[in-house]
Amino acid sequence: MAMIMNLLESLRALADPTRLRIMRLLASMELAVGELAQVLGQSQPRVSRHVKILCDAGLAERRREGGWVFLRAAITEHVQRRGSRSELGAALARVLALAEQEDEDFAAQVREDRQHLDAIRATRETSAADYFARHAVEWDRLRSLHIADGPVEAALLAMLEAACGTGPGHLLDVGTGTGRMAELFAARAAHVTALDKSPEMLRLARTRLQDLPAGRVDLVQGDFLALPFAAATFDTVLFHQVLHYALAPEAVLTEAARVTAPGGVIAIVDFAAHDREDLRLAHAHARLGFSDAQMAKLLGDAGFAPLAERALAGTELIVKLWTARRLESEAAAAPATPAFSKS
Repeated sequence: MAMIMNLLESLRALADPTRLRIMRLLASMELAVGELAQVLGQSQPRVSRHVKILCDAGLAERRREGGWVFLRAAITEHVQRRGSRSELGAALARVLALAEQEDEDFAAQVREDRQHLDAIRATRETSAADYFARHAVEWDRLRSLHIADGPVEAALLAMLEAACGTGPGHLLDVGTGTGRMAELFAARAAHVTALDKSPEMLRLARTRLQDLPAGRVDLVQGDFLALPFAAATFDTVLFHQVLHYALAPEAVLTEAARVTAPGGVIAIVDFAAHDREDLRLAHAHARLGFSDAQMAKLLGDAGFAPLAERALAGTELIVKLWTARRLESEAAAAPATPAFSKS
């Protein structure tokens, strides 16, 4: 009976042309309520009322990010969930896709909406380009101190392949920044959750990732000291050039261990210990890199067993990569500081 009630509620929610258009737009990408209003050519309060009906029916989900509210379809082909409502939502999404193929009037309206959506994409790209232009000098100065991104990314992929075997599974990218790591792993992971505390950085990431299939990557605003996820949610947790911003990296890694499934993998990319004090002021680095001994203790105390490390020298700074495996909860209760094995 519950399935029938859910079906009736969903069908009532879809009994409006505007809400059908919204669902087809959300199948393409996550959108702010204001962006939806712009595409649909309707007032924001009116669009908000439609959104509420879809959310109440479980067909769409809201997510607040700073002063913005973003919407996404509750079910896409890339989001794996269980339960009658989620499976019903997936079936209804397929029906709407079929309707677009079979009904020329509906298809024409959806095509026009997607043309307006292209303007949204272009606006995001322009904003991102402006941001990078404003910060290009300071970022280029930092990049000149260490090795280029390409070899670091290649090393990270190789180390995670060795650690994960069948793939990174459900991956959490902590401090996603511009979304490059989420982009790198989007096709390799079962699903990527990209988290950042800064709404501005999340907007940059959204621009980078907006051409990926809907549901492949979730963007979430949050703090690495209080991750907004249940325990043992992720198979792989990644910190790419993030941990040096932490005043208390031990607390950050303990929180990371909480959301990592037993047997899951953590990967950390950061700098080896250095003495460039100017990075504290110029780039807000709280920690001047980490030694292998420091990292082994941090990981061991958090409940991880170190697996491998690798060093990539640059002009002045050495980029380090470390991987470790989440211990079973019983084992994690005892402090462990094993040495890193070489990759």
